[in-house]
Amino acid sequence: MCVRKGVVSMIEMECLQKVDGSKDEHDIVLFALSTCPHCRHARDFLDENELTYRYVYVDQLEGPEQKTVLVETEKYNPNHTFPTLVVDDGDVVIGFREAEYKDKLL
Repeated sequence: MCVRKGVVSMIEMECLQKVDGSKDEHDIVLFALSTCPHCRHARDFLDENELTYRYVYVDQLEGPEQKTVLVETEKYNPNHTFPTLVVDDGDVVIGFREAEYKDKLL
């Protein structure tokens, strides 16, 4: 079940998958769709730059689990478009915008 763990300032959900990289200066969460090419570009960018991040493919969740994640993403992106990248629980980049990713993460 994908539920919030109750941490005040960071996104903590059991369904988030962690990818370990050599750079972990930021708390990075990516809300994505498994079939979205822009989401794939976002993950490729994070991987190529060896960033530690967490992600979830919203379309691979079902029922209450998916609803929980959609409610969470609505806080950052009311339009529910993907990818939605959240950096340090505050900075948000909607869509894959490489220049913004570089500016916020590198």
